Amino acid sequence: MTAGERRFARLARIGLREKLLISMLAAVLFISVAIALISRYILVSSLTNELEMRGFAIAHSVAERGGSYILDNDIPKLLALIFDEARLRQRKDLVTYIFIEDQAGNILAHTLTHPLPDNLRANTLAPGKNDSIMLMELGRQEVYDLAAAIHEGLYRIGTVHVGLNKRHIDTLVGKLRVAFLGFISAVVIISIILSSWLSKRITKPVSDLTRLSDEISRGNFDIPLKLGSGEDWNSAECPAFTNTDLPCWHFDQSRSGQTPAETHRKCADCAFYRKHEGDEVIQLGDSFRNMVWSIKLYRRRLRESEEKYRSLFDSGPDPIFVVDCATGRIRDANPRATELYGYPMDELIGLDFLQLGPEHNTACLNYFSEIGGGCVYYPKRLHYKNGGEPFFVNMHACPISYRGKQAIIIAVTDITELIEKDAQLIQAGKMKSLGEMSAGMAHEINQPLNAIKVGSEFLSMMQEEDLEIPKEHFKEVVNEISTQVDRAAEIIDTLRSFGRKSDLMEESVNLNQPVRAVLSMVRRQFELDNIRFELELSEGLSPVQAHSNRLQQVIFNLVTNARDAINDISNAESGDRRIIIRTGNEDQRVYAEVEDTGGGIDETDQQRIFEPFFTTKEAGQGMGLGLAITYGIIKDYGGEIRINSTKGQGTVFRMEFPAAGTRGESKA
Repeated sequence: MTAGERRFARLARIGLREKLLISMLAAVLFISVAIALISRYILVSSLTNELEMRGFAIAHSVAERGGSYILDNDIPKLLALIFDEARLRQRKDLVTYIFIEDQAGNILAHTLTHPLPDNLRANTLAPGKNDSIMLMELGRQEVYDLAAAIHEGLYRIGTVHVGLNKRHIDTLVGKLRVAFLGFISAVVIISIILSSWLSKRITKPVSDLTRLSDEISRGNFDIPLKLGSGEDWNSAECPAFTNTDLPCWHFDQSRSGQTPAETHRKCADCAFYRKHEGDEVIQLGDSFRNMVWSIKLYRRRLRESEEKYRSLFDSGPDPIFVVDCATGRIRDANPRATELYGYPMDELIGLDFLQLGPEHNTACLNYFSEIGGGCVYYPKRLHYKNGGEPFFVNMHACPISYRGKQAIIIAVTDITELIEKDAQLIQAGKMKSLGEMSAGMAHEINQPLNAIKVGSEFLSMMQEEDLEIPKEHFKEVVNEISTQVDRAAEIIDTLRSFGRKSDLMEESVNLNQPVRAVLSMVRRQFELDNIRFELELSEGLSPVQAHSNRLQQVIFNLVTNARDAINDISNAESGDRRIIIRTGNEDQRVYAEVEDTGGGIDETDQQRIFEPFFTTKEAGQGMGLGLAITYGIIKDYGGEIRINSTKGQGTVFRMEFPAAGTRGESKA
């Protein structure tokens, strides 16, 4: 770095006030020095010229008055004359000597007390000139010798010399210089004081702005904003300070215009927003103060909002998670999450969200990382506590921006107790259904038992009578007995499967399978009631994600309701008594329909048909839970159920499920 660059660097490091002060002082000093030099030149020259003129005036006065004395050769009067001129008033300090010489160069008179030195006679007048000046030395002092011609008419008769004391002249010039320098010094001192005061006044708003900016950059917004006079107003008196819903500074502006509402009229006393009259720096200070006030009030409002929603987040009765979309890690959770899941907060923060629900949370994360969109509802998801204990939850997930990153806020509701009660209710419904099916099932089982008994009695009789049984007949009877045993075992297995408590787990199920399972149990009983089944089951049906046992309950509820609807309008001996069951694929969805030839359902009842405890049957004939349970099971697997019913023309219940692999979740 060169010396010039170092000087510029040092200049850049000093403050604005010092720069202004130095600049003003430099300008004042430059002007003062220039004025001093010019004034000194003018004043000193004027003083010297004035003294020289005074010396020439003395010389000419002596020349005019002493010409007659020279012609008369009256030396005493001539001598008196020059002594009087040399000692008149204050001339004794200025005039060192006066001497007169004639035309021949002879000294006629002089005022010295000693012989006139010859060197004083060196200042001679050139021909045609009337006066001359020359610096001489008289002993140890310097003297300005002024020579003036003495004329008598047209002829010059002599010369008068007046010696002016150069030291006296220098003393007068020195006094003048000291006085002038004193004046200049006073001007400089006053200029320094004024410059310092002025620079401080100019830079104070800027310094205050710098100080406030530094404090604000450190996050300290609670500093007093005093940027000018009249700043003794207590900010706490502003209504907006305690109630940030009142933007009173805006009403301050409107005081001269529109009248604020009654609620905001008290803001008229708020001195928040103001503009001082002044230069651009003052205007800048006011604008900065108003800006800081706005920031403080909005910051206060933001803090209030943050405290409000933080309290809602922390005191929420259900667990709430904030999950990073990119990593799937939990970035925040409320205290209820630690209570339910059993993880301490420091372990929960940063934990992989998949670890809480490996089977179901993947779909949630994939949805927001690949599809995005709005909020999504995930009902009856299986989660695990710390230690592996499972429990069921409903999840509401919505996309948010958390600390500048895409994230998901997930609210979780523990529904384990509700699931258990639903399972108990479904199980109770199954037990009720088994009771209803007991007569038909007894008949169903009795048929293979009768066949087994007939076959076994035939074999026993043939043995008692010692009759030989043809090998083909023996094999046929044994095979029939075995077939009937398998049939009885199948019926019992179906009953055991139907009666078993089902879990809220999913498996790949063909809808035809629960239909056939239910019909194997109820077909005989329905046929005894003169109700025929017509099956239109599609082959190549796509599987659905559900549980066969729970779907059997759905089919059973629908066919028993169809039976009741048919029995309501006809007896076993008359009428069209049919139940049609259809299955098929349609637009990546799998449907199953149960149609009856009953009397149909009123339109008003259709709107309430799936409500719990709603029933159109007589008291004691049902609790109204069958279709409610059906609706819940279908919804559990992402399906839908609709009714198409016309009074007097029967009813069609159509349920649809997404085909396996295409199932999504419902929008929340």
